[in-house]
Amino acid sequence: MRTRQFFVSGFALFAMFFGAGNLIFPPFLGKSGGEDWGIGFLCFFLVEVLSCVGIYAAIHGGGSVQAMNKSVGAKPGVILNTAAILCTGVFIAPPRTAATTYEMAVRPLFDGLGLFPFSILFFVVVVLLTIRPSRLVDIIGKCLTPVLITGILILIVVGIANPIGPIGPAASPNIAQEGLLAGYQAMDILSVAGFAIIIQDSMVQSGLKTWKEQRPQVAGSTGVAALLLAVVYGGLTFLGATTSTAFGDGLDQAALIVAITKELLGQAGVVILAIVVTLACLTTAIGLFGATASYFEEMTKGRLSYRAGIFLLAVIGCAICNLGLSTIINIANPVLSVICPPFMTTVVLLAFQNWISRAGLYKGAALGATLTALVLTFHDYLDLFPLVELLPFYDYGFGWLIPAAVGGVIGALLSKPVGKDAP
Repeated sequence: MRTRQFFVSGFALFAMFFGAGNLIFPPFLGKSGGEDWGIGFLCFFLVEVLSCVGIYAAIHGGGSVQAMNKSVGAKPGVILNTAAILCTGVFIAPPRTAATTYEMAVRPLFDGLGLFPFSILFFVVVVLLTIRPSRLVDIIGKCLTPVLITGILILIVVGIANPIGPIGPAASPNIAQEGLLAGYQAMDILSVAGFAIIIQDSMVQSGLKTWKEQRPQVAGSTGVAALLLAVVYGGLTFLGATTSTAFGDGLDQAALIVAITKELLGQAGVVILAIVVTLACLTTAIGLFGATASYFEEMTKGRLSYRAGIFLLAVIGCAICNLGLSTIINIANPVLSVICPPFMTTVVLLAFQNWISRAGLYKGAALGATLTALVLTFHDYLDLFPLVELLPFYDYGFGWLIPAAVGGVIGALLSKPVGKDAP
């Protein structure tokens, strides 16, 4: 029975992490990586592994909010959680979800429909179904995930059995860093807090109330989710690599996955993909809007009502969506490059919370990661601080790692032990 629960919970967690919008990143990474696609995938998958570790660590720490507050402190915890919500629920994920739907489902089949009217229609539907939630959304969400995954697995198997073309040399000079950025774009590491709450509530409702009871369930489900993510994301990255010599360089992320689907499964496959992705992206946007509006209603103590929050999110989402998918992704890159490192640092440290007795270690490490990531991002886009290229692991996208470690050591030395290690 316990094994069955592992797989049920693991599949549910996998479904949360694997959104329809994340389909577009692994194939594009594989195409850029060519023969080095495996390196890019490993860096991409590292972020996914840390997301699964984060679920385990957050629940072990008493829940996502409690774990964050106990580590970096209440105010920094609120700042980090709010930053994550702004990315996943306001400025990046919802408009990108709508733009992805347009590029993958509407444009290939209805080229005459422009992005602007589509975005209005998309967010009107999201608003109506979020303000008046119905069982229809839950049913669609539960039914579509298996259909989407089955379709993707069929695509992967066909692509492995009949590769689109030979894998060519890498087109990117730094595929490891590209893989890390693609992992940031998936934003699963920023969704850890919300997903941990859902998983923990589900276990409590099933009668698992203590950490001792929950631990094997959490470990098993996160392990299953990580394995499924490895298979699906790895397969999609490989498919992209097989297009490195067959397809030209003019395809963006969404156009590439559509082209791969058409090449392997024909026009019928494109139509099926369009229908499933549209419905899946709608349910994703509805879930994001509902969670985000509830969060800000609580944060503002009701001054921003749930209903008003939904309308505001729709206006923001519609406006940003019309920038286009590629522009949204390009804008998100520097933002996520600053926000994700402190989350990754905190998640890793939370995994060792039983052996950490000084809260300053968390704070110092998170601060070191944040400040260094900020400097690195300014340099990467504006070429302002050439000396940062001397940092260890800079070429792999982990230039912030050593400063985070140094910040953690300094923070630990400046703080007093707490809990059982207190003098």
